[in-house]
Amino acid sequence: MLNYFDDFLSWLPNSDLSGWEHHLPDQIKNSLNERRFGDLPGWQQALEALPTVPTSEIDLTTGIHVGTLHDTSDEDRYLIRQLLQDLIPWRKGPYNIHGTHIDTEWRSDWKWDRVLPHLSDLKNRLILDVGCGNGYHCWRMLGEGAQRVIGIDPSPRFIVQFLMIKHFMKQSPVDVLPLGIEALPPKLEAFDTTFSMGVLYHRRSPIDHLIELKDTLKPGGELVLETLVIEGGNGDVLVPPGRYAMMNNVWFLPSCDSLKTWMEKVGFNEVQMVDLNKTTLEEQRQTEWMRFHSLAQFLDPNDHTKTAEGHPAPLRAIMVAKKPG
Repeated sequence: MLNYFDDFLSWLPNSDLSGWEHHLPDQIKNSLNERRFGDLPGWQQALEALPTVPTSEIDLTTGIHVGTLHDTSDEDRYLIRQLLQDLIPWRKGPYNIHGTHIDTEWRSDWKWDRVLPHLSDLKNRLILDVGCGNGYHCWRMLGEGAQRVIGIDPSPRFIVQFLMIKHFMKQSPVDVLPLGIEALPPKLEAFDTTFSMGVLYHRRSPIDHLIELKDTLKPGGELVLETLVIEGGNGDVLVPPGRYAMMNNVWFLPSCDSLKTWMEKVGFNEVQMVDLNKTTLEEQRQTEWMRFHSLAQFLDPNDHTKTAEGHPAPLRAIMVAKKPG
């Protein structure tokens, strides 16, 4: 699948990420290894079967709307829908692709609406989105005028989902690479803005993750961090002894004050908590495009203020901070 990254690899040598092109092809090959991911050949087959159709309209500002009913035949629209469904579950979205509405598990557009008013202007910025899933927010960043957006996520399913969407928006300066943050060259200091949304609580060392994020930014660059938190004061942190909301890879849930202290401790300044939001059953739910358990099954059925394990229900904070210039 390396050919899907040709445009990005040709851009690298003359960018602020120059030097990475020597290692990245092998990293991509190792991450998209059919022997590790048995479903990958089928997903790739669905990707390659997508019809080539004209796209007369693209809107990335009010959502992600690609093409119109008039661009395609009934047969092509049917085929597009069937092939997109081959990649179920779709978790981040929604997308509207040539008449197909992908009603994803998450209303990621709601999160974007909460984040956007608090960002520095994204126009002409080089942006990194860590743990970006299928790239929904990457497209919204492009819609705000970003120069180029690079997402990273180690899940092959999400990578192929992204490539299916990009099939209808070729030549767009958005790429999602099949990598975790640990695969990035150290101390890049290349990005104007770095996003990490829904990642920190999955890291065994949140302090190390914050340092990794700071090292991606140019001096004066901006970090946008969204993560699960708990209510409480400075020093309060929940370390779930087992699962949290049925997830077995949740390590640390700090209070907002604790998180602010962590961020300042590693060297960020102008740290602000700009949004605090309880996740609702309307924002994360089962749909036709995500038929497995979702938030309703992760909460105590008799008390939605608690998870199934008895912990406080998901509360998400958005923090914005600067790397000193």
